[in-house]
Amino acid sequence: MPSFAPDRDIPSLAGKVILVTGGTAGLGLGSITELSKHSPAHIFFTGRNRKSADSLIAKLGNSAPDVKITFIPCDISSLNSVGEAAAAFTAQAERLDILMSNAGIMAVDPNLSVDHYEIQFATNYLGHTLLVRRLLPLLERTAEQYGDARIINLTSTAYGQAPSNGVDFATLKTNQASLGGMIPVPGGKWSRYGQSKVAQMLYSQELAKRHPALTSVSVHPGVIQTALFDHVDFFTKLPTMFFKKTPLEQGHWQQCWAATCPKDGLKNGEYYEPVGVVGHRTTRASKDTQLAARLWEWTEKELDAFERK
Repeated sequence: MPSFAPDRDIPSLAGKVILVTGGTAGLGLGSITELSKHSPAHIFFTGRNRKSADSLIAKLGNSAPDVKITFIPCDISSLNSVGEAAAAFTAQAERLDILMSNAGIMAVDPNLSVDHYEIQFATNYLGHTLLVRRLLPLLERTAEQYGDARIINLTSTAYGQAPSNGVDFATLKTNQASLGGMIPVPGGKWSRYGQSKVAQMLYSQELAKRHPALTSVSVHPGVIQTALFDHVDFFTKLPTMFFKKTPLEQGHWQQCWAATCPKDGLKNGEYYEPVGVVGHRTTRASKDTQLAARLWEWTEKELDAFERK
């Protein structure tokens, strides 16, 4: 297993522009703090909590005074909000070296997004795909000019809890309350979560195929006791108790590794587990190239419909 020590292994990020979704807490906050130590030109981050954003900006103003830090309000589950955030970013940035799709929710009760998609799929997957779509021209210009631009998608080994068909396209515009799953009871929370995570994995794979000038990977950060667990009851949390835990202070290491390791150390479209290890895709859906292509086509159709509104 490759060893990774951020202070030692993250190179200078001088000149680079970074965008992290969900940066006001958890792994996003950890990543921003870590990356700021290595002198990037500008870190943008999104979130919904302005008070937490202001606190982070003040903290980094002391620890990394030469790094410009900008908060862009965004509800990643809302396509309109994502569109506004993308416009705000492109109005301020002339390049984008690292896009870290970090924002997410986990194992929540059945609900719909404002755009009428299952809420975990809307938050973890669909909002990020619109953001990538809007930022692709800037990412590709950056890759052409500077030789490297990366998209890091956070997935999870919980992809294994997805329904047997991987993504239940027929019910994505419902709250999928009846979507089955394995343990715990009710399994639907994890099945819906796993569905969004297998989608992020397959989307990275398709991005690499369709936009090979960019480096697109999906990463599992490890099992970490972040704020995502705050609302989770004992029975929903139970399966994670048997997994090897990643220390909280190291939770962001995997995504920081993928964002900053030598480009030739990454295989485009690959899935990685902590730290820097090619992950084993253990389900049929996670290895299904036809499902990946269908997901891409479904996503493009949905985003096309949104763009026409």
